Amino acid sequence: MNTSCYAVNIRSTIDKNDNAYIGEDALNLLIDGFSCPPNLEVEHFLKHSALDFTKKNQSVTYLAFRPATHGDIFAGYYSLAIKPISVRASAISKTMGKKLARVSVLNQENDTFTASAYLIAQLGKNFALPKEKRISGKELLTFADLTIKMARHIVGGMVEFLECEDNPFLLDFYAENGFKAFDRRTATPSDNESPHELVQLLRFL
Repeated sequence: MNTSCYAVNIRSTIDKNDNAYIGEDALNLLIDGFSCPPNLEVEHFLKHSALDFTKKNQSVTYLAFRPATHGDIFAGYYSLAIKPISVRASAISKTMGKKLARVSVLNQENDTFTASAYLIAQLGKNFALPKEKRISGKELLTFADLTIKMARHIVGGMVEFLECEDNPFLLDFYAENGFKAFDRRTATPSDNESPHELVQLLRFL
């Protein structure tokens, strides 16, 4: 991981008492320059929902920056939330089931575990930057993990999960980082999209 990068809670950018304060107008100008052609949902969320969701405590977005001589570069972002997940016992190994049983409720009728988990809701790098200045997916995921581990230290928890497109590159990337697929769901389409399937993956902390 490039340790020169750093992440800022988006709350801090609109808090006049915080050293990271820039105000909403400057924040909107900053994120307006974000581009993510491989996943337009990631771009749309940052530009239209991230701040509002944070204000409502539905999720919290963190902005990742790379220091530069003439002003730090906005390299990417990630959003985190706490959500319930349902995991079919038949979809995971017995070892994973035993771990999940410690922090979940098992529905005997359908043999499904239900638990609260940390959700990596969004993960996106800024493709508006030249390739050599972009943050890597690994760096962003590491930042998200560090933030989740800090939350875990304060309030506990054992499970994190995310959803991604059924894309071999993405699935290989998350598998290499310890995530295991446990289910699929049909995403609710936006105005410009058709329904599509998302793969759900989890990892124990």
